[in-house]
Amino acid sequence: MGSSVGQRAFQNARLQKRQKAEVLPLLGRALELHKKGLLSEARAAYRQLLQIAPDQFIALHMLGVMESNARNYQLAEMLLSRAVAADPRSAEAHMGLGVALNGLKRHDEARASYRKALALKPNYALALSNLGNASAALDLHLEALDSYDQALALDGNLAEAYNGRGSALCRLRNYDEALTSLNRALSIKPDYAAALANRAVALRELQRFDEAMADCNRAIALAPDDVNGWLWRANVLLQTQRIAEALSDCERALAIAPDSDQAHLVLGLCFAGLGRVDEALASFDRALDIRPDLQSAISSKIFTLDFVADASVEQHQQARQVWWERIGAKIAAEVAAAHDNSRDPARRLVLGYVSSDFNAHSAAFIFKPVLQHHDRAQFEIVCYSCSSKADATTSEFQGIADRWRDASQWTDERLAAQIRADRVDILIDLSGHTRGNRLGVFARKPAPIQVHGWGHGTGTGLPTIDYLFSDPVAIPAAVRHLFAETVVDLPCFVTLAPLPAGIARAQAPAVSNGFVTFGVFNRISKISDEAAEVWSRILERVPGSRLLIKDVALDDQLVRDKLLARFAACRLPAERVDLLGATLRSEHLASFNRIDIALDPFPQNGGVSTLEALQMGVPVVAKLGSSLPSRAAGAILSALGLPDWVADSEEAYVEIAVGRAARIGDLDRLRRELPAQINAAATGNPVSYARAVDDAYRAMWKRYCSGGV
Repeated sequence: MGSSVGQRAFQNARLQKRQKAEVLPLLGRALELHKKGLLSEARAAYRQLLQIAPDQFIALHMLGVMESNARNYQLAEMLLSRAVAADPRSAEAHMGLGVALNGLKRHDEARASYRKALALKPNYALALSNLGNASAALDLHLEALDSYDQALALDGNLAEAYNGRGSALCRLRNYDEALTSLNRALSIKPDYAAALANRAVALRELQRFDEAMADCNRAIALAPDDVNGWLWRANVLLQTQRIAEALSDCERALAIAPDSDQAHLVLGLCFAGLGRVDEALASFDRALDIRPDLQSAISSKIFTLDFVADASVEQHQQARQVWWERIGAKIAAEVAAAHDNSRDPARRLVLGYVSSDFNAHSAAFIFKPVLQHHDRAQFEIVCYSCSSKADATTSEFQGIADRWRDASQWTDERLAAQIRADRVDILIDLSGHTRGNRLGVFARKPAPIQVHGWGHGTGTGLPTIDYLFSDPVAIPAAVRHLFAETVVDLPCFVTLAPLPAGIARAQAPAVSNGFVTFGVFNRISKISDEAAEVWSRILERVPGSRLLIKDVALDDQLVRDKLLARFAACRLPAERVDLLGATLRSEHLASFNRIDIALDPFPQNGGVSTLEALQMGVPVVAKLGSSLPSRAAGAILSALGLPDWVADSEEAYVEIAVGRAARIGDLDRLRRELPAQINAAATGNPVSYARAVDDAYRAMWKRYCSGGV
């Protein structure tokens, strides 16, 4: 027995000696090929070596890193796990394994691997930078920043850490400092595609679209297989109304990364902008399948449901409940501080208005007259501006506010803390689930009373928002129990600032033209197939009539062609349709002088466009639906004394439009009478409307002081 054991030991020693003799030349050859950049040949050499010596550490490590660089993360993780087992004291192997795990989106495991590397090699700057990347992927952005700063303290020229730091700062809304970090990364590494893509994010948020586009173009040229260049360029194109181009970039992004939640989100936004509602909702759902707590996808889905013809109020509110369950409730559970505002029912109150639209945005035309005409003896106004966009309208709001806070680069935590420090009594959300909202702040309840109104007006689904401004037509009593907020009635759910001075109103154009011109001055995303079919039927029945459509998206030729094709499919030839794109607001309002009757879209109605038409003397035909977005125009017309222009069916809508078009004299007379009629109604008179709002705020406060909500 002893001799056989000795013989086996002798044979094993000879085998190991032979393997060693074969391994060393193969390893040297593989490393040389790798050094020369002959990657496919090096990969083959490493694999050949591992067939002879399966636990050869260097081959496992180097091949694992190569596979990770090629984004073959599953294979890389297997190889690097074996490398770590072969040499548990290798900080580099632990670090490489962390990169592979991060690529597999196993971010907690990646962080553990990076920490093992750092335990073995405390001054390992790249491992610290990668630890920051894994923390950022888990939305732990402050932890990520700490790791990046530690890395840069060790190596001030580590471009990767500057890039990661810039990306984390973008997520924390600190875009100015993000630019500083990203510029530093690019000064070290000028052709750093990832840093260019991240800088484009910061530049876009700062409204520097041309620079953002240039960075995206360069990132794509340098790394056409990296999803981020395509994705962020799609975002820039989308924000500058180049929707068709954005759609193409989203498709390129998804070809590279089919499981990118952000790419599915942006694709959905493109579809929504083109009125392709079903495809938009499917894209948002796909994004949420990948990441159920993707806040922007939930809010985008909520907003897009406004365009679904048969969506009920209950479905709308259920979608808002999803936001609360996945996002808001978690935030609220962490922040439960009481308020110590003085409960004096008669004292002057501090109103805090939160919006990303304190600029030349349609929503600003709705809520600006409210802020302008508050009783300043009763109320102090603080405005929290959450957008980097600033213009002449912004200056007007700054003049209205008693205190102005530029919160565009503040985190939700910082904004909530400032609201408490400002001792706001009633905090008003002006955005709902629209772009730029700060609902995360309202989930923290930084003020004793919180209200939503005007910016979206369809409810938020947040139990931390106490009241919702509306009216009896927009939200009927029968559905109010479905809302998280208590509904408070105003003369109408919206008002509108008076027309600018110098805007002339003309007579009904049919008087001189001899034919009726119908108009649609809404976003083309609101033009549903049902509305297009009904409008085509109207023009068929009104001989010689024309349709004028105006929207900024119509500056895109592809969008124009597709819209005309949709009408052609409804038997309305292109020669009877005129299209207008972007203009200055004065020119936009003057364009109403070219139409006799405005046709309101459905299921999502107009808001500002409806009021502007009426202010210009143009009557509007509207269809009253069941959901809030489909009741907006009906609510406006009813509040202004024009209920006979509101239909309850498609057939009635057609009959109103056709019947009114036959009475050109009546149209011309109504055009002259409408401005005075609007001004006489509380809805159209900003002073009267603001008094109703003041009374509502005081009633809320008295209820709070007496122990109610």
